[in-house]
Amino acid sequence: MARPLRTAVVGAGAISLEHLPFLSTSPRCELASIVDLSPVSAEIAARKFGAKSHYVDVDEMLDKERPDVVHVLTPPQTHGFLVSKALNAGAHVICEKPLSPTAEEAEKLLAEAAAAGRHLIENHNYRFNDEVLALRSVIDEGRIGPVREVDIRMALPVRDPGGRFADTNVPNSIHQMPAGVLHDFITHLSYLMIDLAGVSHFERVMAAMSNHGAGDLFSFDDLDAILISKADVPGPETDETPVHGRIRFSCRTSPDLFSLTVRGADGQASTDIFHPFLDVVVDRSGGQQLTPIVNHLVNGVGLARSGARNFGRKLLQHTPYHGLTRFLDQTYAALGADREPPVTAADVLAAARLVDAIVASSALQDSGRSAHTHQESGR
Repeated sequence: MARPLRTAVVGAGAISLEHLPFLSTSPRCELASIVDLSPVSAEIAARKFGAKSHYVDVDEMLDKERPDVVHVLTPPQTHGFLVSKALNAGAHVICEKPLSPTAEEAEKLLAEAAAAGRHLIENHNYRFNDEVLALRSVIDEGRIGPVREVDIRMALPVRDPGGRFADTNVPNSIHQMPAGVLHDFITHLSYLMIDLAGVSHFERVMAAMSNHGAGDLFSFDDLDAILISKADVPGPETDETPVHGRIRFSCRTSPDLFSLTVRGADGQASTDIFHPFLDVVVDRSGGQQLTPIVNHLVNGVGLARSGARNFGRKLLQHTPYHGLTRFLDQTYAALGADREPPVTAADVLAAARLVDAIVASSALQDSGRSAHTHQESGR
């Protein structure tokens, strides 16, 4: 096994509590330092997770500790200059999503990393969740045939007055991003769409972002996007068949959900990251008449088992973030062996470009609607 990589964490906020348990226990890394603008937060985190040092100044930490890997876990607006500092100091960088406000900025940072001979890796943790990997296996095994449609939906009460996004006294910095609060989720939705659809670029993107709750704090609280393209590696049946995608975010429906459905030429499979299960509808033995009944029976047994497993997961605090541990473990294994990490520069850029396309399409829809309203009012 390669020597443990010296690791530093920049930002001791809430998301660091998802990274630090792995970094403090994995034999693949040595937690060298934690940096935060709050000396108290840095010291408490360092003491709790066994970091050998703590700082309030990134430059001082980079100069004295010379880490192999830096985790950038700060608000998105600060990612650019912190990533550049770490790359210039010779470190690989693992950065929380979104890496940057735009794909253009992401491309520049990735070019910096390539020029420095380092890896810049955005956190695509949900790709590594048990239920997403199970869905991926169904696709890869050909059980539902060539992928034709992918539907990803998220429902979260982001306008909840007690939540982290709705405080008007201390507004969350995510509101400053191009998609507002949606930017906190849209990267996840985009990289999952790319992965499950087998499409790195969607030729047609039609999106609408809305602020149904009105007010000045939220730019948007709702997203509906339709995507159309062809598979990156088409098979004999998919040469001329487009892959359709839909991304939907709502803050006005219940319960909370993060559902993924993939429909192929021969069947479909579904799961939910917040409430894990795997539902597969395919041709079964017994012929066309019995197939629906067999599917109901098989999936019913699966749902019952999932319910029991999910109860156990609740007790063991096996949260939707559990894929982060697998992502970090595979990433550190790759970095230690000088291999390409599981989330590549191409993956990061493809997701950023899809986010850009969704934001741009929504802006185009808004401008067209405004022009139409202006024409109507002028009559």
